[in-house]
Amino acid sequence: MANEHYFSVTPGSEVKLRQIRVQLAGQAYELTTSNGIFSPERIDAGTQVLLANTPPAPPGGHLLDLGCGWGPIALTLALDSPRSTVWAVDVNERALDLVRRNAEAVGATNVNACRPEDVPDDIEFTGIRSNPPIRVGKDELHGMLTTWLPRLEPGSDAWLVVQRNLGSDSLHRWLEGTLPDSFSVSRAATNKGYRVLRVRKR
Repeated sequence: MANEHYFSVTPGSEVKLRQIRVQLAGQAYELTTSNGIFSPERIDAGTQVLLANTPPAPPGGHLLDLGCGWGPIALTLALDSPRSTVWAVDVNERALDLVRRNAEAVGATNVNACRPEDVPDDIEFTGIRSNPPIRVGKDELHGMLTTWLPRLEPGSDAWLVVQRNLGSDSLHRWLEGTLPDSFSVSRAATNKGYRVLRVRKR
């Protein structure tokens, strides 16, 4: 389907499952992906940069993977922090089905894969990791970030990976100018044309 995107709610194409072998949290796994989602062939370069340039997940609490795709970030968080509850959030129902399947495959029982509106409003997060869907457009992206970043617990961090030529520096400036004074924004790493931004709630 020519106009189908990985941020479609219900991809219209016929599901074509595939198996890929990946390394997550230092272990090799055989996981399932599909057409109609983001980066079904591999862990994409941005996510690899994010996973390689962020500290270990907090040991407990609620963790958020915003725009989870088939789940590499959420699964890594769940494996590294088995006492936490990991919220794998996406609008793409096919992606959420794959996260559930893959969580079962790696034995991660602490993953909740769901649409944004299904996360209870009273939950605050001890950590957020995201390779955000830049291509949804600036207004949609900004709306996502102003919705979710304020839900960090005080003293907690969000880590975002953004390709430099897709506007990482302008996003950095926008975050600094938009978020309340209780937040700080810094560039934590640069690698393979990507920036990792750290957003801390003081």
